[in-house]
This record gives sequence, C-alpha cells and structure tokens, in this order.
Amino acid sequence: MQNRGRLRAGGALSRGHARALAAAFARARPWLRAALATALALAVALGPSLDQPLHASFMPSAFAAATAANVPGVHPTVPALGQPSGGGLPGFHAPPMPSYASGTTAGGPVRTQPARMPFYVATRGTTTIYLLGTLHVGDPADYPPNQPFRAPILAALNASPTLALELSPDDLLVSQDDVSKYGVCRKPCLQQLLPDPLWAKLAARLRGNPEALAEIRKMKPWLASLLVETYDSLSAGLQTEYGTEAQLQNVFLRLKGRRVVGLETLAEQMRAFTHLTLAQQREMLAQDLAQTPAQNVADVQTLLRLWRLGDADAIAAWDAARTEKLAHDPRVAASVDNRIVYERNRRFVARMQLYAGPNKPLFAAVGALHLGGRNGVLQLLRQRGFTVDPG
Repeated sequence: MQNRGRLRAGGALSRGHARALAAAFARARPWLRAALATALALAVALGPSLDQPLHASFMPSAFAAATAANVPGVHPTVPALGQPSGGGLPGFHAPPMPSYASGTTAGGPVRTQPARMPFYVATRGTTTIYLLGTLHVGDPADYPPNQPFRAPILAALNASPTLALELSPDDLLVSQDDVSKYGVCRKPCLQQLLPDPLWAKLAARLRGNPEALAEIRKMKPWLASLLVETYDSLSAGLQTEYGTEAQLQNVFLRLKGRRVVGLETLAEQMRAFTHLTLAQQREMLAQDLAQTPAQNVADVQTLLRLWRLGDADAIAAWDAARTEKLAHDPRVAASVDNRIVYERNRRFVARMQLYAGPNKPLFAAVGALHLGGRNGVLQLLRQRGFTVDPG
C-alpha cells in the first residue's frame, strides 16, 4: 500500500493536534512506528504487489518531514548522508550507504541531475492538470539539493496555486488511530486468519526477528502484508525522507499563497483496505511471500529504475507482468487491483476536475503505478476529453 484533521497549508500546528500526535507516539513502539509509516507511505505508490495506497500512520520523525512542510517556517529536514531510515526496525540491518564524498555509488557515478520521473500535462480548453508519478520512499541521489526536480516540473509547480496529493498532510498527521483501529487486533489473530501453509511461510520469513513476529501476530493480513513490504523496500536502500511528496512540498510551500489538498479522505483510503475480503487480504500477503527477500528487493530496484526513466505506461506494464507472475489466485488478485488501485484512480480523477479550473492549473502527484495503463489516471483523463502529453 500509500490521515484526518484540518491542518491547512500555511496554518499553525494546533495544541490539540500536537497533543494527539504526542499521545500516538507514546502508544506505539518506535520500531513499529517507523515500519508502519514506511509501509503506509509505500502503499500508496506501488499497487497491490508493491504498493497499496496507504500513508503515514505512526509517523516517525523521518516521515513527519512531509507534514512539517505545512507549518510556517518549518521545512522538511534532510538527514545526514550515511544515516538511512529504518534502523529502528528489529532485525533490520540497512545496506552499506554509498560514499557520496567519492562521487560514486555501487551503481556508478552519483546523479548530478534530478530523476526524469513520470510527468505529464493534461489539457482541456483552458484547464490544465500537471501530473507527477511519485515514489513514497526514495534515493537522495534523485533529488539534487540545488534542483530537486527538472525544469518543466519546477515551472509547473510555480504555475499552480494548488498541489493535490493522494492524502492531505493534515490527514496524514492523525492517521495513526484509524490504522490501529482497523489493522491491529487486541490479541494475536493473524495465525487464525491465515491458512497453515501461508502462516508457516510468514513465520519462517521472520524466524530471525522474534520481536517483529510477536507484533505481526496482532495484525490483520492487509497490514501484515504492508509491513513485510517495508522490510524489503528498506533493504533496497530507499528512505522515507526522500519520498517525492516531501520533496514536492519543500519546494511548493516556499511559494506564497499556495495550498495543499487531498484527492481522497482518510476514511476513503482506509476503506480500500478495511473492505477487503479475507481472501483478498490473504492474496496480498501471499504475493509478498511468493519470492525471496532478495527477489523482492530486486523488484523494488527495477521499479526505481523505471521511475527514473519516466514512462508511466512502462511502469504499469511491468507491474501487471509482476502481478501475473506472483498471483496465487488470478481472479482474487484482479479484485484486489480493482479495489486498491482502479477504484481510487477514478476517485482521483473526479477530484482533480473539481480542483482544476479555467486558467487555474492543478499540480497533482499520485503514486507512480496509478498513472499508466488501460485503467490508469492518464487514460481516464483522456476519456474525459483531456489531451495528455509527456511533460
């Protein structure tokens, strides 16, 4: 998978919000806050196999940067290189960080230009919607400090009075209660909700991590699936601090008179998960466990490479092939896609049309796997009379 409250862009953080956030932090173990925040962020970007829209819930300091961008005078903090996020997860050992000082990484020279990213311009008459496909975790090398986005993206941000994300930052700020309410049982329940072979596979995956296994026993299958994805994504070396949304807000909210809105509410996004049948939730977890951790890490890295090339349809085609390969039950897998990706795509497009107006461009940023393909956001806009061109 990729959020309630009313902290407006440019508004102050209220005492009530601050108290609620402090209480939420106190209730959750630090490693679990970090894992779930990453999982919820990942969920929105990648689709049923790698993503499943979901956003920050127990908000560790790393992800709080995205919310901090909405407070006057506070901007997302950039951690020191060599300090990857995720180190608080039990049993998680981050891969060695590349030596940026030497000007090289394990994959070659450090990037000196921002990633291309999937960026498109949709126009209908005098109405313009700029569309950016995001990753909710990322590589700092893709966001050079002096120019985190290439020139056409920066120009589009400058031209747009409104930035639309999947969820508004104020929704992200207080999402932890809903995730805990709908995703966590009062006592261990996961083993009883899974067929014995699937539970055995999950237990074997976490055999060396007893603390994580103890906590995951209390989760519903959909949330357990997101947590498994988190470990694999962090193992690929990606960081929540460098999710596209946080970087966008850091640029956008330095401009005057701008607002950030959500394309769906927290309740709508949570229903995408809480209304999944048990069979659909099992399918999600089965796909996460169908490959070895190393194979899942390789898939995360492939997605990152495709995102850097900036072709939304190529990303959608790759994801469809991956889902077909990993699906335990193709019919159920298709129903998960429809619930978590395609239904939300239709909602995104409807909300985009509400926010965009004649001579009032909208900049919309959604998870990269929501853009391309037959049922993607770009095609839905074409069906509504928009001309869509690469940006």
